[in-house]
Amino acid sequence: MLKRIFDITASSVGLLILSPLFIVVAIWIKGDSRGPVFYRQIRVGRGGRDFGLLKFRSMRADGSTGPLITIGEDPRITRSGHFIRKYKLDELPQLINVIKGDMSLVGPRPEVRHYVDMYTPEQMHVLDVRPGITSLASIKYCDESEVLAQAEDPERTYIEKIMPEKIAIDLEYVKHAGLLYDLRLILGTLAAIVNK
Repeated sequence: MLKRIFDITASSVGLLILSPLFIVVAIWIKGDSRGPVFYRQIRVGRGGRDFGLLKFRSMRADGSTGPLITIGEDPRITRSGHFIRKYKLDELPQLINVIKGDMSLVGPRPEVRHYVDMYTPEQMHVLDVRPGITSLASIKYCDESEVLAQAEDPERTYIEKIMPEKIAIDLEYVKHAGLLYDLRLILGTLAAIVNK
């Protein structure tokens, strides 16, 4: 309950403080390429339920027809998209998902159903908690698209190496989740973004 109260309070304050930034990013996206400001993708949340994850659109309007993972200098990414992805600004609309109860500030990053269907029964326990905007696995793999760009078969590398490692980290979070731990991960995320 304390974690949920913190999530709602922090997300509400964050949306209020960041509202000028939201406006600037929205104008940039609209001026940079045709299409909507926001992008909604179905992800799998707590208890295996689907929900619509919100992001600022960083790809061309037809970008959702390509691969599910982003690899290096993906040609689908717009000019504004490169910047907002680098500094994780595309994730900010998920504060709305947190207020709605779909997500938490900290928790395992939600996956698309295609990859969740590959989880083992043990791995499915990452769905015991609300997914998060950030996590320890997100910090460790903040350069995931660059790593995949170096792989001979990016999809296979993601499924066989990166995804299992991220899930293992997330399962440890599920066991030790707590407000103080969340605060440390939020600070760690901010430090990783600033040092990019």
